[in-house]
Amino acid sequence: MKLHLAQNSGRYAFTGYGDDYVAINEVRHRASVIVTPTQVFPQWTEARFDTLTLAEFERLAALEAEVLLFGTGTSLRFPAPELLRPLIAQNRGLEVMDTRAACRTYNILLDEGRKVACALLL
Repeated sequence: MKLHLAQNSGRYAFTGYGDDYVAINEVRHRASVIVTPTQVFPQWTEARFDTLTLAEFERLAALEAEVLLFGTGTSLRFPAPELLRPLIAQNRGLEVMDTRAACRTYNILLDEGRKVACALLL
């Protein structure tokens, strides 16, 4: 599916997605990625959902975001509670959703001018 940008010039936004990729500013990514309005971190993890570690969530906790989205692939899956400790220590919430919903939600929040970050597992 192709997404249309509203007023996101100069910022990173999702411009499309499919079963095995997401497009950020028209560039396709086929591996896990973190996106903020000003940065893209390709291949942020080699882990699959079942092998996520505390280190991945420590990296997410270090992001300067008021809203943190976590896309878990084609289906909604919640991470183990013990993995959320770094986020809790930083007083940060995590919105968990499937990857497609995370892409759409990120773009809406970006367009609203929110300080958002999105971590996706592909």
